[in-house]
Amino acid sequence: MRELTIAGAFEIVPQVHGDQRGLFTEWYRFDRLAEAVGRQLPLAQANLSVSAKGVVRGIHFADVPPGQAKYVTCVRGAVWDVVVDLRVGSSTFGRWEGIRLDDIERRAVYLPEGLGHGFCALTDDATLTYLCSTTYRPTGEHAVHPLDPDLGIEWPADAPLLSARDAAAPAWAEVVAKEILPSYDACLAYRIYSCRSAPDRPQQRRTSSPDAGPYAN
Repeated sequence: MRELTIAGAFEIVPQVHGDQRGLFTEWYRFDRLAEAVGRQLPLAQANLSVSAKGVVRGIHFADVPPGQAKYVTCVRGAVWDVVVDLRVGSSTFGRWEGIRLDDIERRAVYLPEGLGHGFCALTDDATLTYLCSTTYRPTGEHAVHPLDPDLGIEWPADAPLLSARDAAAPAWAEVVAKEILPSYDACLAYRIYSCRSAPDRPQQRRTSSPDAGPYAN
């Protein structure tokens, strides 16, 4: 497991065993995740999302408390998965990081409560599964427009396809002005992150390319 530049979020790289018959992998281990992030992930809901190539979904987030932690992996095709730090007061507030998830390396991403999430489908029928810590609460769910230039997310799509909800989502500046974003202190008080101090991280916005591999700059 590798902690991202956004504290509390992790990339998980499973060991894949394969031969001429197929493959096997442990795509989720609650004990190893808890050891890395400092808490167990309570499982309340599981989601499945299928998207055509070029579809962008997000950026979605939930009120804290209770928030919604997520464990995301791609079981078919490939996506460019994006984590955004929406925690007011965080040293990386407003920054994002992207990770390629696909059905070859079977990587996953863990997001604690308080972070925003979105993705771009790199293939047709790109299929994601989410393990969620809480059930869906419509009154506590929000979105930021994924194409807002103030966020500056580098989506790998020439003409991103958005849902009606995401296309109508408010801009980053508007969301900040509404004061609906979770605070970093509130997230800590909710005891949703590891008690260990996060190490200093380089000031970078992206550590991997959606096409060139997981660690290409």
